[in-house]
Amino acid sequence: MKIGLVDVDGHNFPSLTLMKLSAWHKRQGDTVEWYDHLANWKLKPFDIVYMSKVFTFTPDYQYEPNAQQIIKSGTGYCYPDGGIPLMNEIEYIYPDYTLYPKYKSTAYGFLTRGCPCNCDFCCVTKKEGCRTIKVANLSNFWNGQIKVKLLDPNITACINWYELFEQLIDSKAKIDFTQGMRIHMMTEEKAEMIKQMKIERIHFAWDRYEDMNIVIPRLRDFAQITKWDFRKMIVYVLVNFDTTLDQDLERIYAIRDLGYWPSVMVYEKEKLPQKHILKRLQRWVNHRAIFMKVKNFNDYV
Repeated sequence: MKIGLVDVDGHNFPSLTLMKLSAWHKRQGDTVEWYDHLANWKLKPFDIVYMSKVFTFTPDYQYEPNAQQIIKSGTGYCYPDGGIPLMNEIEYIYPDYTLYPKYKSTAYGFLTRGCPCNCDFCCVTKKEGCRTIKVANLSNFWNGQIKVKLLDPNITACINWYELFEQLIDSKAKIDFTQGMRIHMMTEEKAEMIKQMKIERIHFAWDRYEDMNIVIPRLRDFAQITKWDFRKMIVYVLVNFDTTLDQDLERIYAIRDLGYWPSVMVYEKEKLPQKHILKRLQRWVNHRAIFMKVKNFNDYV
């Protein structure tokens, strides 16, 4: 068969789903290529074109693919259920990293799925369940690459965390925990094991302002154990959900004072006016050169 792929979100971050589908179809002897409407719309139709997008706010692909069958899936299309699940033989196949050659030195994948937190602003629990469970070993998607980017939503809540952390330590790869882990579930033992990893970056999330009395001591303890600073430690700050600007700034300043780098995530950003104050807040914080030079948001404004 002739298989076409459309990464609707763009090519700035690899689509793990499309990489797995590509690997499986190539194993069946099928030909796989990126679908290009301008080049393909007049040619013989593809047997199947897979279209995948992660984000609900990503505009849909503007063309109707020239294919006998079109399969659209991913959270961006099918929130909250996530769409058609991959068969097990596809879900656990080694991804086809040749689709994204500029990312060839990095492995991407999930060791765990699910989250017990069930936050109103997050779709993970609705899609994957209210328990964090192990779904793979590192070897399922890593084969000696220099870097590993983990997409797990809440790996520290998994009962198998020790086993998985050992795999990450033994890999000696540069590890990036890309998603905002909840510092609430961090313990001294977990922090000590993370310290043994070759960490490129670790991300935490401070979403609820009222968690201050839990978050600040835990962040302070983690920094004291690891001896790291903002070059490795980032904290996502959710804004535009249920907090005021003053509460957002209080969290941002506290994170900076603890030696971490805050990163502002604007809830439903696409619905805000172009010059909204929270978009300006995000630019001030997330542009590192500006944030390091201008210490106070009022001065930036």
